[in-house]
Amino acid sequence: MVFMGTPEFAAESLEMLINTGGDVAAVLTRPDKPQGRGMRLAPPPVKVIAEANGIPVYQPETLRDDAVYEAVAAMRPEFIVVVAYGLFLPKRYLELPEIACVNVHGSLLPKYRGAAPIQRAVMNGETATGVCTQHMVKEMDAGDVILSRAAPIGAADTFGDVHDRLKGLGAEVLRETLALLRNGTAPRIPQDAAEATFAPLITKADREIDLTRPAREIYNLVRGLQPFPCATLNGLKIHAASLTECEGVRVACGDGESIFITELQAPGKRRMGAAEFLRGSGGL
Repeated sequence: MVFMGTPEFAAESLEMLINTGGDVAAVLTRPDKPQGRGMRLAPPPVKVIAEANGIPVYQPETLRDDAVYEAVAAMRPEFIVVVAYGLFLPKRYLELPEIACVNVHGSLLPKYRGAAPIQRAVMNGETATGVCTQHMVKEMDAGDVILSRAAPIGAADTFGDVHDRLKGLGAEVLRETLALLRNGTAPRIPQDAAEATFAPLITKADREIDLTRPAREIYNLVRGLQPFPCATLNGLKIHAASLTECEGVRVACGDGESIFITELQAPGKRRMGAAEFLRGSGGL
C-alpha cells in the first residue's frame, strides 16, 4: 500500500500499519515546515516514522507532479490509505489502487466534512463525535462510508483531548477496514448529502473571541482551539478558561454571564496563569 498523511493524527495510523505487518511501499507527506522561534525546518510526524522504518518518503508540493505519480503507479498498490494528508487527490490517484483508495476521517460523516472536523465539533459544543473510513471520491469527504465508530466529547474536553482519543480509534477502524476490503466483505454506506455539515480550516477571524456572544459559546471556542492554534482576545492567546468562578480574569459576555480566563499568553511571551499575567500587565 501507499500511505498519504502528515500530522500526528495520521502518524498513529501509519504506526499501526507498520506494527501489524502492513506492506507500506511508500509514504507521501507534506513538505517540511519552519517551526519554533528559530523557524527551523521540521519534518511532519509521518515523515519521522516512515524514515525510522526505512520507508521511502515523497514530499511533493502538489500532486500534479508527474514524476511522483509515475513512481506511485509503478508500485501497483492494492491500497492508497489517506489520513489527514492536506492535499486533494486528483482522479488519477483515486483510480490507481487495485482494491481501494481509503480515507480515515475524524467525524461521523456526513457531519463535519472538511479539514477541521475535530476542532469544529468541540467549538460547536457537540457531546459526541467519532471516526469513519470512506471510499474516496472527487468530492470532498463525500464517499461511501465503510466503518464508523463513535466517541464522547466531555464537557471540559479540549480539541487536544478529543484528537488524542480519535487518532487511536482511527487506526483501529482502519485496521478493521483493510481486513474487510481484502476479503470482500466491506460494507458501502452512501452518505445522505442533505445531512452534510462542513468543517473548513480555522481562520484568524474564527479564533477571535467576540464578547457579545454567550459565555458557553466562548468557552467552547477556547477549548476547541486548545492546544493550537488558540483562541485570541485583544492580541492575547487564550489557553484556558472556566465557566465557574475561579482565580482568573473575569470577563462579561453577551448573555449576561461571565467567563474566567485562567491561562493566557501575550505576543512574544510565555504562557502564564491569569494572576501572574495581571501582576505584570495591569489588565487586559
